[in-house]
Amino acid sequence: MIGRTPNNILAVRPIKDGVIADFEMTAKMLRYFITKIYKRKKLVSPRIVISIPSGITKVEKKSVIDVVLEAKAREIYLIEEPVAAAIGANLPVNEPTASMVIDIGGGTTDIAVISLGGIVTSNSIRVAGDEMNEAIISYLKNSYNILIGENRAEEIKMNFGSACFPNSSQITEVTKVVVRGVDLIDGLPKVIEIDCKEIQDALKNTVKQIIVGVKDVLSEVPAELSGDIMDKGIIMAGGGSLLKGLDYLLSQELGVPVYLDDNPLDCIALGAGKVLESLDKFESFLVGSKFN
Repeated sequence: MIGRTPNNILAVRPIKDGVIADFEMTAKMLRYFITKIYKRKKLVSPRIVISIPSGITKVEKKSVIDVVLEAKAREIYLIEEPVAAAIGANLPVNEPTASMVIDIGGGTTDIAVISLGGIVTSNSIRVAGDEMNEAIISYLKNSYNILIGENRAEEIKMNFGSACFPNSSQITEVTKVVVRGVDLIDGLPKVIEIDCKEIQDALKNTVKQIIVGVKDVLSEVPAELSGDIMDKGIIMAGGGSLLKGLDYLLSQELGVPVYLDDNPLDCIALGAGKVLESLDKFESFLVGSKFN
């Protein structure tokens, strides 16, 4: 609905860049989901596990707690997103062996190395799927004087975007992309045709920032755990990890095997659900105490 509504309807994104952008709308959204799950029983006060970016500030964390309390939750538990992803991917997070996760969401990329029930080292950068969309919009604006919306940029990224071409023969089989938007010079509708290599070039800087963030975490891993990561590899989760060729490029840049989780879109939610079912087992991963 973003960018497609009449003047009397305002479509908003209550959560943006991994944090709450609109307190009131986020509370209403959560309350709607809770009521829907409990079949419209309005007096329900559930226990909730919320995943948060690992680089979240105290102010942002307080906003999360306040908004969930506003949604009438009985108990609130916070867990960092890469940990939830690791649990959702069934990694041995409580064992004395290293598990490394890269979670590329909409607003943030969270990287963590986990061992023996805790985070060994982690990093959170505010570069992820939304930044990729902005990079595509900016490239088309600067190169072709054409303006497209966020939704169209998302479609282009998902269908034609890539981090690299793992197979060199793919370069000669580049798919043409038809882009429809608004001409920035005369304001009229405009249609252009570009190839996938240009989309890849548009995403290059964003992908590079993610690679640098992962390298920073790897450089801080103790030598005893580095061998585990080399043997087991790195797991990627989140919608941004679906960018074609990203796992291959990361593996080449890092010298470590990188694998995409079987269910990258739902991995964090599944992990949060497992935490809720076994709070005692995953207590060491919870951020702060219970809030109610």
